[in-house]
Amino acid sequence: MNDIIATVKIPETAAVAEATSFLQETNSPLMFHHSRRVFFFGSLHARRLGLQPDPELLYISAMFHDTGLSTPFCETEQRFELDGADHARKFLLDRGFSKSSAEVVWTAIALHTTPGIPGRMGPEAAATNYGVLTDAVGWGLDRLEGSEVDEVIAAHPRGDFKKEFLQAFVDGLRNRPDTTYGTVNSDVLEHFVPGFRRKTMVERVIDAPWPN
Repeated sequence: MNDIIATVKIPETAAVAEATSFLQETNSPLMFHHSRRVFFFGSLHARRLGLQPDPELLYISAMFHDTGLSTPFCETEQRFELDGADHARKFLLDRGFSKSSAEVVWTAIALHTTPGIPGRMGPEAAATNYGVLTDAVGWGLDRLEGSEVDEVIAAHPRGDFKKEFLQAFVDGLRNRPDTTYGTVNSDVLEHFVPGFRRKTMVERVIDAPWPN
């Protein structure tokens, strides 16, 4: 596997190698290629913006950011972003990383679908979010060099990404619909799952157990 793609070098560390193997063994090729593209696109945006994320922590964030869709980490029903974040934090702590490094990765994964906030936080959270946005909805594509984008796609093909990616969300969230409240994830279930209707914040206030 090429260690340098679009001038972005994959860190040569044991944790990176283990994270790569984990994702290949436990997730679909769709998610593996998506997660790698998130790392490369996030790295390119970081370079463009003058951000300096730790490459190893950014890579781990990218590798684990969607794992909660297919490998829930917690027996308690929670947002898939938190499953992935909790799993990544344990992965790092079990390998001797500092608590502060583990929290950086936890934050980047936990907030990767939250609009507007990650870009105002640390470079790892910002770069992870930018990579996700680029690969999922095309955000910032026009700000990246076309030849670099082509090189990333050649190494990690999209295939029928739009259809398969959305199906992965449906499969991962269908049985825990309440965890999508207040997130962009409810959009997926509302579009694809017959009868699903999001409960709004207005309804929660009106239905609260207060007399007024």
